[in-house]
Amino acid sequence: MTSKNYKLLEVKLQKIADINYATALLHWDKETYMPKKAAALRSQQLSTLSELGHSLFTEKSTGILLNKLEKENLNETLEANVKRTKEDYDKMIKLPGSFVAESSMLSSKAFHAWIEARKKNDFKIFEDPLDKLISHKRKEADLLGFSDHPYDALLDLYEPGLTVSTLNRLFKNVREQLVPFVAELRSKKQIDTNFLFLKYPSDKQWNFGIDILKNIGYDFDAGRQDISEHPFTINFGSTDVRVTTRIDEYDFSNMTWSCIHEGGHALYEQGLPIDQYGLPCGSAASLSIHESQSRLWENMVGRGKNFWKFHYPKLQKIFPKNLSNISLDHFYKAINHIEPNYIRTEADELHYHFHVMIRYEIEKSIMEGLIKTSDLRDYWNARYKEYLNVDVPSDLEGILQDIHWSHGSFGYFPTYSLGSFYAAQFYEKAKADITNLEKQIESGNSSELLHWLRNNIHAHGRKYLPNELCKQVTGSELSLDPFMDYVKLKYSEIAI
Repeated sequence: MTSKNYKLLEVKLQKIADINYATALLHWDKETYMPKKAAALRSQQLSTLSELGHSLFTEKSTGILLNKLEKENLNETLEANVKRTKEDYDKMIKLPGSFVAESSMLSSKAFHAWIEARKKNDFKIFEDPLDKLISHKRKEADLLGFSDHPYDALLDLYEPGLTVSTLNRLFKNVREQLVPFVAELRSKKQIDTNFLFLKYPSDKQWNFGIDILKNIGYDFDAGRQDISEHPFTINFGSTDVRVTTRIDEYDFSNMTWSCIHEGGHALYEQGLPIDQYGLPCGSAASLSIHESQSRLWENMVGRGKNFWKFHYPKLQKIFPKNLSNISLDHFYKAINHIEPNYIRTEADELHYHFHVMIRYEIEKSIMEGLIKTSDLRDYWNARYKEYLNVDVPSDLEGILQDIHWSHGSFGYFPTYSLGSFYAAQFYEKAKADITNLEKQIESGNSSELLHWLRNNIHAHGRKYLPNELCKQVTGSELSLDPFMDYVKLKYSEIAI
């Protein structure tokens, strides 16, 4: 039986969740169906709701209630809810309500400028709103506080405890292990991938994507898929989790792995305990754990040969003109083709981490004040030449490709690499625990894998910090080794 104080906290947090999810619904509409002329008013609405949710959460009464609950004898789940809420509260009381409202307003204006800049392929349109947002994020870091680096304050918002020091060590390992491995693969003969860039009609792609989502377990009675400028997943509780995708008729890979990737995010959200709605134990552990779910489904499953042993015959029937003469082996090698490019979301699973490193170094330098916003485009293009040896052809395919900065999401990008490394470690453990897992996937059945993820990861919500969760699930803290073992085995079989 829960105490009176805990019940008061639960009611309050669920009320705040109602406000925050209403805000999220307006964000979803903004990126899918909102009319162009609604932009200014929508910015005001989002600002109002953001400030309302923040002010309700940061009331002194919340702090008093949490202090009382810290002294009570609670079970593990209730204690975790109190502990995580207290951590959030201690951060958020450092940000005045007016600052939060301004954050929402600036990000809304930046988002609409980003959309316009993409339409006109001109970073200059986005430059001034972005500059204002960057200044605001520096103030946020100062308000939140940090010991060693201002970027640490923002990293911690997405990945509790993550620091520049930790990431510097991680990406050093990536450079020392992954970079030479990729160079070795690139020296080998490359497979023909031209058939992936023939015309694949959008309606047929869409239907195939829906079929894939259903197959991996996405519940359409608790969600839907729509089209957006940048694919994303958004939730309003575990019974309403929505995904978006984008379709390029001359790039089959674009939509397919977008669906699987976002589907992985959505499966996590749909698997969170509904009885913990609005509470930390009903929320995702962190952004990197969230990303581990999408990358596991996208790469370990969705780019695996066993997955396509089941799905490829169906795909050949849908697109016989393009695929009837392409063998499964050829298709498998083509979808895992290794080649540097300039679009992160379309990168192969190895070069992908080069894209993340570039963004990490840029954001870190931004927070140090080493790069002016007016110089970002040139800095971006120079890093792509240095790291990937590609010439960025335009702003649209360069600095304007990601939505994150228009949301003010500085500190988010590193979780993409962390998530991939967690994914490999989780999948390694799942294979050890589930008899004939890959044979099951070959027969079109991934339900036992989903069940394993639900029991071992989804069910815990934010009960544990990311590395604690990893240790509980796999027996050890996060390591690059399982990822390197996975890619070395996989690409030794693919290389020709």
